[in-house]
Amino acid sequence: MSEYRNGRLQLPNVTLAAMDSVKVKATVKALEYSMRGVDFGDVVLVTHRKPFALPKGIRYRHIGKLKDIDAFNYNMIYRMHEFIETDFMLLVHYDGFVVNPDMWRDEFLEYDYIGSPFPLPKDDFSYRDVNGNICRVGNSVSLRSKRLLEYPTKAGIPFEADHGFFNEDGFICCKNRHLFEAAGMRYAPLEVAKYFGHESMIPEVEGIRPFVFHKWAGSNAQYPRF
Repeated sequence: MSEYRNGRLQLPNVTLAAMDSVKVKATVKALEYSMRGVDFGDVVLVTHRKPFALPKGIRYRHIGKLKDIDAFNYNMIYRMHEFIETDFMLLVHYDGFVVNPDMWRDEFLEYDYIGSPFPLPKDDFSYRDVNGNICRVGNSVSLRSKRLLEYPTKAGIPFEADHGFFNEDGFICCKNRHLFEAAGMRYAPLEVAKYFGHESMIPEVEGIRPFVFHKWAGSNAQYPRF
């Protein structure tokens, strides 16, 4: 059962984390908002320059300036593990963060990766693994185990595009999912992920208050913009 102290959810084995070089101020606000009602084991902002008046409780770690989205993708895949000192990382962005702390479920920690559900693809290649199986759970706003974060570097998985895209969540949850699973990693099923986070307004998430969100579509429009 989840532990609460003074009405606050205790997640001592989870690091709340963000990596950004573009919307750093908004990202800091998203970290702060995610900390409402939750005590994480650690909170870290990975960026190219320490922000002025970084709030107490948020640790700064340096990385070279992320000049484009592919630089973000590369560093998230191969370097983010260097900055995480707990068993899990909860990754948030300026446009996706914790909004309903009371919707936390301990079963989220039974998986190495859990994010918002993907929609069903409208083509014959999106959201599919190497065997053509449709992958229903991904999204970069996600909870990931430290061992999953370390795996691409340890295993030497090459940084290759998937149908022209280098999206880091697609790299982990679709293109190379078979490698992660062969190494013992577990991905949350749609039935669990729909309670964790929402991005696409698919039928399965209707009427559910998620723990996190990503992007302000549909029912997510109610959440703050910084």
